[in-house]
Amino acid sequence: MFAMNLRQQFPHYLALIRFDRPVGTYLLLWPCLWALWFAAEGVPPLDTLVIFVLGTFLMRSAGCVINDYADRNFDGHVKRTENRPMATGKVSEKEALGLFVVICMAAFIAVCFTNQLTILLAFGAVLLASLYPFMKRHTHFPQVVLGAAFAWAVPMSFAAVQNTVPQDAWLLYIGVVVWTVVYDTFYAMVDRDDDLKVGIKSTAVLFGNHDRLITALLQVVVIMILVAVGYRFAMSYPYYLGLLLASLLFVYQQQLIKNRERDPCFTAFINNHRVGMVIFIGIAIDYALRGINV
Repeated sequence: MFAMNLRQQFPHYLALIRFDRPVGTYLLLWPCLWALWFAAEGVPPLDTLVIFVLGTFLMRSAGCVINDYADRNFDGHVKRTENRPMATGKVSEKEALGLFVVICMAAFIAVCFTNQLTILLAFGAVLLASLYPFMKRHTHFPQVVLGAAFAWAVPMSFAAVQNTVPQDAWLLYIGVVVWTVVYDTFYAMVDRDDDLKVGIKSTAVLFGNHDRLITALLQVVVIMILVAVGYRFAMSYPYYLGLLLASLLFVYQQQLIKNRERDPCFTAFINNHRVGMVIFIGIAIDYALRGINV
């Protein structure tokens, strides 16, 4: 009976963790890879890389589950989320909480193969991931909490490779937090009209007609922080070329959101996957060239 029920529910569980929409995993993964390469000054140990790639997928999945659990009474009233498994009743509250626990346990088992400091930091990751969905009821800054959760992979990566979290790692952490606020504001702009009706708070609601200006300024801050990170890690031209390409993508995103239409705003959100990718390529090439020149 259990096996039959699991087989029937499995497609709904996959939908619950957004298995068919990996962009959220990519947005979590890229800063993790940045940090691993910075910490290792090149390619990190293979076992550490595998653990963090797997952990990224698991924690993003857990975040989706707890987010839908928190929004189970609201998603049915929002156009973009009205067909989610919990909103349609295909997955029960008990099933969602059970799945969340199982995924978190799997992620914790993976991180147990690192070191004590990384394991301790992992508890912070679970706490932040669990808090984010409920912040929408109490503050206009849930995007900041999400940024703190997504960026937590940065100190964990340094801890796993170096068994310490240096000051420069926290500078990178702040940059990732600000970047997350930007792209999740684009995401919230898609739902802003519906969120206002049901009482959901977000930076998109708070910024109002100043959303384009504020997100543009925050994008400038992101690039400035990443330039400072590059200086601290003695990066060379491939890294800064990656930042230049990221800056051009930011300009493109501002063009997409200029009329505040749903689909272009969602495209702007998704486009940040490419921002993370070009920055990582710049980092990887930079360290690869150093290895060749040694």
